[in-house]
Amino acid sequence: MVDAVSGNSSSSSSSSTGQLQQQTLNQSDFLKLMVTQMTNQDPTKPMDSTQMVAQMAQFSQVAATQELQSSFDSLASNLTGDQFVRAAALVGQEVLVPSTAGKLEDSSMNGAVNVGTSGTYVNVQIKDTAGNVVRTISLGQPDAGLAQFSWDGKSDDGTQLPDGVYQMSATSGGTAIDTFARGKVEGVGASGTDGTYVQVAGYGGALLSQIAQIL
Repeated sequence: MVDAVSGNSSSSSSSSTGQLQQQTLNQSDFLKLMVTQMTNQDPTKPMDSTQMVAQMAQFSQVAATQELQSSFDSLASNLTGDQFVRAAALVGQEVLVPSTAGKLEDSSMNGAVNVGTSGTYVNVQIKDTAGNVVRTISLGQPDAGLAQFSWDGKSDDGTQLPDGVYQMSATSGGTAIDTFARGKVEGVGASGTDGTYVQVAGYGGALLSQIAQIL
């Protein structure tokens, strides 16, 4: 029964699609209809020239809109391809991407914070997988914008911690601010809906538009 219903639905859908396609008029169809209308008009009541001009103007406007949409689609496709090629030049370079976690590797982890207002004290907190604060890094009072930081993998008491992924957060004047992870671009890819993205070592994928800085 399920197959039968599915089959009928598919057939109905295909039929409807076909009917819609047949109902779509192109420029040639429109001209044929207009010639036929003029050929078979009542000689005693000829077609109003104003009405005919209005119909032609309306169709021309629709045709122009369709051509413009087609041009935009082609332009968007070309821009996407160009963006992908340009993004390939980032492979091997280090970038800053939004992240609330960083990867400690060879006792080193680098990142940045986005300072909104100059003159405020900025602190970065590093947490382990259990959510415990293992290190607080003071950045002083940096200027507004991206302020980079580096962690040597040591806790506040000087203990060297093992490599791995650690959570990070930051505050500026007591207000939470965005954090960024630093990593090397290993490759680029394209998403059908989101556009071009980069694959950053240790952090996964990030949209090209999300890159805060190329280092």
